[in-house]
Amino acid sequence: MRKYAYFVAMLGAACIAGLPAAAAQTKSDKVVATPPAAAVGPQLPGGASALSETHGDWTVNCQISGTNKVCSLSHQQFNKQSNQRLLAIELSSKTGEDATGTIALPFGLALAKGVALTIDDQKLDGSLPFNTCQMVGCLVPVVFDANVTPLLKNGTTLKIDAFAADTGQAVSFSIPLNGFSGALARTAELLAD
Repeated sequence: MRKYAYFVAMLGAACIAGLPAAAAQTKSDKVVATPPAAAVGPQLPGGASALSETHGDWTVNCQISGTNKVCSLSHQQFNKQSNQRLLAIELSSKTGEDATGTIALPFGLALAKGVALTIDDQKLDGSLPFNTCQMVGCLVPVVFDANVTPLLKNGTTLKIDAFAADTGQAVSFSIPLNGFSGALARTAELLAD
């Protein structure tokens, strides 16, 4: 109790001692408020912390996470009866001239055989291996360089060919490229800001 009384007495003395200094200020004294330091770090248009835009069949998502800005373009397809996701592709690009990301495909595919990609009628070289399977599906990392990206920008369909694990039969998935070019450019623009 004694410490509390001492603290209150000291606080009262400090407040009283400050009064003459405040009273001594005249109208000619200028008090200048220092504005808070400008926020440094990644920003989105309008100061938003996240945004989502639709470009045809593609979606651009961007968000600020701590000191990082994470932006991507994606496309998803769902089973109309069960609303379960069938496939998804998510890409990112800082230049708009290339793109890297992941394709998520459903379980039940022959993982050892990988997948082959075709843009309209042009088959891309080689097959791509599955990386792993998680709750979202089986993942295939993809890299589209500056030679392939123009095909995606001007194409109509990205076809993914795989094989069923149980029957070995070919299974194909089609991703529409409507809006891809605009979504890729917007993603690069948001990452450049």
